Order: sequence, then structure tokens, then C-alpha cells
Amino acid sequence: MNRKDFLNGMGLAGAAMVIASNLILGQDDKPAAYQKDIVQQFVGAGHGNLDKVKELLSEFPNLIVSSHDWGGGDFETAIGAGGHVGNVEVVNFLMEQGATPSLHVLAMLGKIELVKPVIEAYPVILNSLGPHGFTFLHHAQKGGEDALEMLAYFESKGLSETKIKIY
Repeated sequence: MNRKDFLNGMGLAGAAMVIASNLILGQDDKPAAYQKDIVQQFVGAGHGNLDKVKELLSEFPNLIVSSHDWGGGDFETAIGAGGHVGNVEVVNFLMEQGATPSLHVLAMLGKIELVKPVIEAYPVILNSLGPHGFTFLHHAQKGGEDALEMLAYFESKGLSETKIKIY
């Protein structure tokens, strides 16, 4: 092999290594992660500040799928925040923007036709927790008049706790 062929081969091998390392290590042109305080502000606003939710979402559209860790693995999304405080306006706005509601949020909305079949198919889910350890019973209570049937269903299943300590 002459020097020219060797150098050409090394150039191709070097380029292949760079491409391969980017594929293997996942180094692509993704933007930087959202700053923790931006996610925390958005999730915090999800509890009841619709104007702030709209403002942050217009600036950072992918906040719609972001969750904040309040500590100890207590993850919460903005729609989950609205759900556990019974803020139907925030929850409905976020769903209109593409947020995916959890079963706990749907329970708060009184969507028994959606929640009950899942729990009947997977009964262990009845004991799953929403943000901060809030139970299905809590979410149904926060739903008010719209969730009375949902509340009765959870009570018939023996639920009595509204919050379970998670840490």
C-alpha cells in the first residue's frame, strides 16, 4: 500500500469513527434540556395559573410533556398538577394543546367510562398514586359534581385514603 492510499483510507476511517460515535452516543442536534426552573414554573402554574401556563407554553412548546421532580421521585406534570387540585380549566386547556391525561386526571374529570374499564382490567391500578401521593379517591373528590359517580365507584372499591406518604 502506498502512502496516498494509506492516508485516504485513514481519512475515511476517521470520518466513519466520528459518525459512528455520534450515533452510538446519541450526539445529534437536539436542543439543550429545559432548565429545571422553567419546568418547575410551568408545573407550578398548572395548579391554577392559566395565564402563566399559556405564556410559558408559547415560549417553550415541549413543556406540554415535561415533568418536574419535586424530590424523592415525586414527578408531576402540569396536567397532573391541575388534576390533583381540581382545576378543570387548566386541565382542559392542556389537553387541547396535546397533553396526555393520566387516569387520575380523568378521574377528577369524572370520566368513569374511560377510567373504570382500565381499573376493571387491571385492578392493581386502583392503588396507584398520582402526584404527591394523591389517590384516585382524592382526585374524584376534587372533581366535584362532575365526578360524583367516579367518587362512588372508588368508595365501592374500598378506597378510603386520599393521600399516601411516598417518601
